[in-house]
Amino acid sequence: MTRNRRDFMEGTRGTQAVDWEARIDTHRLREERHARALAQLKAEGLGSMLLIDDPNVRYVTGLAMTGGSGADHYTLLTEDGSVVHWDTADHASNQRFNCPWLDDIRYACPGLGNVPRASGSPSARKFLLNTMAETVVEAMEEYGVADQPMGIDVANGGLVSAFEDHGVQVEAEKCSRAMETARKTKTKDEIECLRQVAAICEAGFQKIKEVARPGMRESEVWGEAVRELWRHGAFVGGGYLTSGPNTWPKHQANTTDRILRPGDLVYADFYNIGYLGYRSCYYRTFSLGEPTKAQKEAYELARSNLYAVLDRIEPGATTDEVCKGFPDMEGEHADYYGATDHWQMTTNHWAHGLGLQLYEVPLIWRGISEDHPIELEEGMTMAVETQEPADNQGVRLEEMVVVRENGVEILSQWPADEITVIDY
Repeated sequence: MTRNRRDFMEGTRGTQAVDWEARIDTHRLREERHARALAQLKAEGLGSMLLIDDPNVRYVTGLAMTGGSGADHYTLLTEDGSVVHWDTADHASNQRFNCPWLDDIRYACPGLGNVPRASGSPSARKFLLNTMAETVVEAMEEYGVADQPMGIDVANGGLVSAFEDHGVQVEAEKCSRAMETARKTKTKDEIECLRQVAAICEAGFQKIKEVARPGMRESEVWGEAVRELWRHGAFVGGGYLTSGPNTWPKHQANTTDRILRPGDLVYADFYNIGYLGYRSCYYRTFSLGEPTKAQKEAYELARSNLYAVLDRIEPGATTDEVCKGFPDMEGEHADYYGATDHWQMTTNHWAHGLGLQLYEVPLIWRGISEDHPIELEEGMTMAVETQEPADNQGVRLEEMVVVRENGVEILSQWPADEITVIDY
């Protein structure tokens, strides 16, 4: 299969703002995402959408949603493109000063999540839920959409009932479909954000190669890598490093205080490393000293399986065909796990969408894709990952890619032909 190649002078640029080169255009990024969400709102016949899920809020507002107590920030998008945003007192005050593209920012009343849960009072919970609904309905009336269907992306039964008590027709499925459709293919700037975060992850891999030595603990090596990621402006919301017997099966605690030893395999998973909100998922395997013949063969098998999937990815391909590049049940080592169905092998061999969160559309996995296929589209972004056991250890490999008109473009550039050897 032909793979996409970058044009002349395309590629990752710097992370700072400059006046002498066009880089990621954050204004265009916000405008194009807003336009996509609005187009899907109208396509679903909605008058407005209430967005509570952090990635959806960020998609429409551009605000740096990095988690919270649940429903302490939420956004209303109306059919004329207006945006009303509610947030906690300090955040809202800050946003009014720093986010001039948003002209209607109000104080949130969190009806869901930790605040009502921590209250210990049923009457307090009811008050918070009803106040949240009342203030949103007030805004809907101001913007002339209170008599039209409102989409909502978190279909909490209590919140839906509160809106219905105010005469609002709530449409959860339509809202979820609208935002999924808007987000499943990426704009030029979104793809560049993912390319940039891949480059930052490679700085982390390089740091691991420089510092990993026998006698260091997994947590120490991982700490050095994380510091390097932050140094390059990343948001580190996940990831781990594991070694030796912790590499297969993957250790439940991810990074531990295990001491690295000569002959260990080490792999790092930079997942949920964010740049302007766009999240990575990027595995590479290292070896403390020369890997064994069995380990090299296992790695080559993992790489072969991964690239068999990449060769199938193109616009119009369906996920039931693409997933056949992944191993069958024997290749999944189902006998080791005592598994009988692919759905029991979650996360071992699959491809998942990348964007403002993990995971996004598409998901390519034998556990569902053979019976529930979807079609790949140009501009979809995903991570493709595989693993194999070897000598009581394991190797993992993952590439970040974009579906292009003439095949797949690989955004990740850390060498994948063989295990990275660390000489010490």
